[in-house]
Amino acid sequence: MTIMILGLLIFLGSHSVRIFAENWRQHQVDKLGLTTWKVAYSAVSVVGLAIAIYGFGQMRMDPIYIWFPPMGLRHAVALLMLPAFIFLVAAYVPRNAIKAKLGHPMMLSVKVWALAHLLVNGRLGDIIFFSAFLVWAILAFKAAKKRDRLHPPAAVATSIPATVATVIIGVVAYVLFALHLHMLLIGVPVFG
Repeated sequence: MTIMILGLLIFLGSHSVRIFAENWRQHQVDKLGLTTWKVAYSAVSVVGLAIAIYGFGQMRMDPIYIWFPPMGLRHAVALLMLPAFIFLVAAYVPRNAIKAKLGHPMMLSVKVWALAHLLVNGRLGDIIFFSAFLVWAILAFKAAKKRDRLHPPAAVATSIPATVATVIIGVVAYVLFALHLHMLLIGVPVFG
């Protein structure tokens, strides 16, 4: 579990710079240049995520159970993950109405994903893993909204095709992940 926590600290720590050290971040961007900053930030993030995922897998081999969730909650998670995928896609598709309405749909996606997975995972490592992401997403959302109040983003004209594409891509990604990739990557079937 120590490896997982180390990975979470690196990954979520790097993603928390805008929450706790916005001025330092801007100074680094000014000093290094935006491209160099993004490359370094991405490298640290990838390393942290890889360590967290590896540690998560190791933790699952020697679990410490805190509680045993009712099996019926798995249906709730399957249902909650559909909007989580749509929100995730909305963060990247330009001019979609979902992003225009929510402002920061990726953070909402992470909140829904983490909360949903807390409902069905009763191992200590799972609770730490998903709680860390949930707390990070809450804090990151608050920081982003504060930045938005200080520097309001420009209004974006939305388009119906972009919004429809966002929903379709989100649903397709959800189906692919739920039916195939979750079992392949995580080792747990979503339905079954």
